[in-house]
Amino acid sequence: MHERERHRIILSAVQGRPVAAVGELAALTEASEATIRRDIAALALQKKLRRVRGGAEAMNPSPYGRIGGRSLRASEGVRQREKRAIARAAVGLCEDGEAIILNGGTTTFQMVHHLIDRRLQVMTNSFPIAEHLVKHSKCTVLLPAGAVYRDQGLIISPFEADGIAHFGARRMFMGAQAVTHLGIAEADPLIVQSEQRLMRQSEELIVLVDSSKFAVRSAMIVAPLERADAIVTDDGIPDHAAQMIEAAGVRLIVAAGGGEAPADAAGVA
Repeated sequence: MHERERHRIILSAVQGRPVAAVGELAALTEASEATIRRDIAALALQKKLRRVRGGAEAMNPSPYGRIGGRSLRASEGVRQREKRAIARAAVGLCEDGEAIILNGGTTTFQMVHHLIDRRLQVMTNSFPIAEHLVKHSKCTVLLPAGAVYRDQGLIISPFEADGIAHFGARRMFMGAQAVTHLGIAEADPLIVQSEQRLMRQSEELIVLVDSSKFAVRSAMIVAPLERADAIVTDDGIPDHAAQMIEAAGVRLIVAAGGGEAPADAAGVA
């Protein structure tokens, strides 16, 4: 990751919490702790943050805070072929007329291109997904109440009364920061809270992650692996990850192919 992008992520992360730890920032940027310490020192010299023991804190915290994690711009160009294939396989699980939930993310966003002629009720906490479906589809679109976090394009509220509880879905399609034996993980506590509220409103949980997410670690667990009904990924999934999913009793769907016209998914029990 380029230094400028690391700095942007670090500055975003420190806005959302009292202190952002070096280890946490290293996980968010996929950089070494030594690199993060150098970044913090440089940003402190520029008076963009305060250097504290074990991490950094914001100079002028936002009243609404910010959330950690890569921006949409940084993530949208990564593993596009795999994300397109995964999204097409996921849309194949939808039936016209049903209600679904889409969480925010670059993989779930790829689903919108295959929903143009579908008639679904869609609840989403993603501003870009909602905007695209309103402009280019026949779907009914519902949004929760909350603040718009521009970098990630998410609509999130720290409060329970955000309207999510009034929507019931057949399936929720959810991207994730990481998938490990500990569970499905995200990059920020506010995202975790939002996803957990959305999950409570769906009968089934379908997790959409490209195969690189099985090698990533995050301390913020959204739900145990067993909570997922299915995981849709690409054909680069390592054997140990496939075995982990099978051991958890979760259906594995491998989306073969990619590009503009990915092949149909093949289900593996």
